[in-house]
Amino acid sequence: MALPSEEIKEKLDVVTVLKDYLDLRPAGRNFKANCPFHQEKSPSFIVSPERGIWHCFGCGEGGDIFKFVMKYENIEFYEALKILAEKAGIELRRLSPTDQKQFGVLYDINSAALRFWNEALEESKRAKEYLAGRGLKRETIAEFEVGYADSGFDTLTLHLIKEKFDIGDAVRAGLIFKTDKGKYIDRFRGRVMFPIHNHFGKVVGFSGRILPELENPETGKYINSPETPIFNKSKLLYGYWKSKNFIRDEKTVLLVEGQMDFLMMWQAGVRNLVATSGTALAVDHLKVLKKLADNILITFDKDEAGKLAAERAIDLAGAADLGAFVLDLGDYKDPAEVAEKEPELISQIIAKPIPAMDYYFARYLGKGNVVTKEGVRTLLRKIKNLWSAIDQSSWLSELSHRTGVPTKDLTEELEKLEFGEISVGKLEEPALNPTEFNKGEFSRLEHIALRALSLISINEELGKLLSSHIELIPPRYKGVYLALGGEKVVLDSESKSILDMVSMRSSLEAEMDTETTEKELNKLLKELQLEYWKDKRRVVSREILQAEVGGTTEELLIKLKEFDDISKKLQYIENAQKN
Repeated sequence: MALPSEEIKEKLDVVTVLKDYLDLRPAGRNFKANCPFHQEKSPSFIVSPERGIWHCFGCGEGGDIFKFVMKYENIEFYEALKILAEKAGIELRRLSPTDQKQFGVLYDINSAALRFWNEALEESKRAKEYLAGRGLKRETIAEFEVGYADSGFDTLTLHLIKEKFDIGDAVRAGLIFKTDKGKYIDRFRGRVMFPIHNHFGKVVGFSGRILPELENPETGKYINSPETPIFNKSKLLYGYWKSKNFIRDEKTVLLVEGQMDFLMMWQAGVRNLVATSGTALAVDHLKVLKKLADNILITFDKDEAGKLAAERAIDLAGAADLGAFVLDLGDYKDPAEVAEKEPELISQIIAKPIPAMDYYFARYLGKGNVVTKEGVRTLLRKIKNLWSAIDQSSWLSELSHRTGVPTKDLTEELEKLEFGEISVGKLEEPALNPTEFNKGEFSRLEHIALRALSLISINEELGKLLSSHIELIPPRYKGVYLALGGEKVVLDSESKSILDMVSMRSSLEAEMDTETTEKELNKLLKELQLEYWKDKRRVVSREILQAEVGGTTEELLIKLKEFDDISKKLQYIENAQKN
């Protein structure tokens, strides 16, 4: 019986899936688009319907439909499997026991806990008083499924056991933990519970706010579910599953710090927002938002911790080429307080965002534009962090205007500075090349052979030119050459990868005319001859050294003559190239 993933691949071709995400354009036998995983002006992202794969020649990412959906949506394999199964019309009723144990039961346990805590909220007068005191309406509480975990040590534990869940799975779900003495205890106790949904609306974790009267120095005000196979806090943003369509429409996202900020702003009518749920904004968060938004409005608490969190968000946004702005809340300490006490002010605040660099100028120069070397250097690091050279130039001019330091001097100082904590280089993940197409692993002869194969892939008629030089091609490329010519050959995995890349890369140059292609191929064939005989001469040179040490005089003379013949052949080829 075929695996569900194989069944899905049979039903869905790669173009059908990716065209829902990208503007695919024909490129020979393949399709091309701008890569969604790095910033580029010219398309280097190729999709091959024949091979069922995609590859970006700009950043090195590549894979099948599962890899694309996982990376684009920032989700795990199991979630990608469900999305594509639904698209293909395949029921996942035949999930293996391993998959069900690993993933499915965790969703079930979180759903059971959600229902239990929702019911507990209805029974808790104190929890409802707390939420009402914070300004939340019953409709908002119901819409976002807010609940309550009572103060009992094992209330949820006993409920899950009663519901026939395995205690070990409940531990894996992060809802209970085992003490050193072997006792199982609820992780969340005496807390208002905010469910955290993945980007498709399924509950994968929780954040709990302790009731004020239970606060003490040893108990965190907020605690989140630990990381589990279905919950990765650096990839999920609170409320995103509800707000993503609004963010897409507005092309702008409002970033707030906590669940209460989010809920109060949502209640006040703001829809294009997300919250970091008390965790630091991460690179993966920005990758999610950048797919929908061009601008990010940042508003965190006004204490020092909030200011530092705002700076991190600004720096990450700048490195991601997002327009970053800060909202001025006036005398209010956080967005929730504004929404509670003066909701009509929110639209005015959002309408007057402060450009991030203006915010930095005020923070590091002050109202009087007081110039200190350290202050200017801090601002230069912020400018250097910006992805856009245009933005860098604009803010350098502004900094020069405010400080009186010539732009030339600021530019010179900027070039000496190292990146700050956050940089463009840190924003991008290391390129993962599924075909291990690492340039450093190839000799010059192999590079020439690869390029020649790419050209005949563009124009099959040119294969005849290469056929007369086939003996010069490294052995692992000969099978690729034959396959490109339509012959049925058995290729090892490495040669298959080379064939895939050669065929897909040709789509980037499908518009090359025959004359240009043939001219480049002829030049490459001469280079191929040169490199082939240079490699031969290097081998003979080593053999001469061996013969001098341990060989006979006759063996040495044979090798010396062979070296001389090859040198003459190289000289002839080089002279022919000059003419």
